[in-house]
Amino acid sequence: MNPWQYPVRIMDSTSLRERQKERRRARIYTVAIDLFKRGGFQTTTATDIAKASNVSRGTFFNYYPYKEAVLLDYGSEVMNRLRDHAEARLHDGAAPLTVLYEVWDRLADENTRERDLFPPLAYEVMNPNPERARTAYQALPLSKVIELILRPMHQAGMMRTDLSLQRISNLIADTYLMVALRWSAYGTERPLQEEMRLALSLLLEGAVKREPPRP
Repeated sequence: MNPWQYPVRIMDSTSLRERQKERRRARIYTVAIDLFKRGGFQTTTATDIAKASNVSRGTFFNYYPYKEAVLLDYGSEVMNRLRDHAEARLHDGAAPLTVLYEVWDRLADENTRERDLFPPLAYEVMNPNPERARTAYQALPLSKVIELILRPMHQAGMMRTDLSLQRISNLIADTYLMVALRWSAYGTERPLQEEMRLALSLLLEGAVKREPPRP
């Protein structure tokens, strides 16, 4: 037998194992999200997910060290869709603020549809465990999407200069998080999209009434 065949066989075997692991993770994720939507996040246990995915409880924890980590994959998918939309619209020449409001609306629509999933996802970003909070922040880079949208305005000198673009983007993202979390937990008379637009308008235009310039 040709000895050069051995590395190929080893690589093929490794590749097969990796594909199997990816398929298993995808199945666990799909099953978990379905259970969260049908039965609620809080009442769904890791054992429930493992059983419905036909894996052991230990196998579930091999892929997701804690139940909230499943939601981070969900949130990451949402962020990727928002980034793709923003990049496409900016490439087509849409005004940055128009794109920002579009992204705001899309995110509000997603949160409205999946109202029960948002609070535990938001709480994970504020987890007292710094490692878990850092992992959540990296999985949900809303501030990076906002920074991408506002960068053309920043480069054109249309943004305030006493704060960095990163700082401005972080503040806008943090505002979304808190307003959406309050809406998801307590509700208001307004739909979330309207609440979000009011909050964004307040951030962009300010709360203090400005006197018209004197002639």
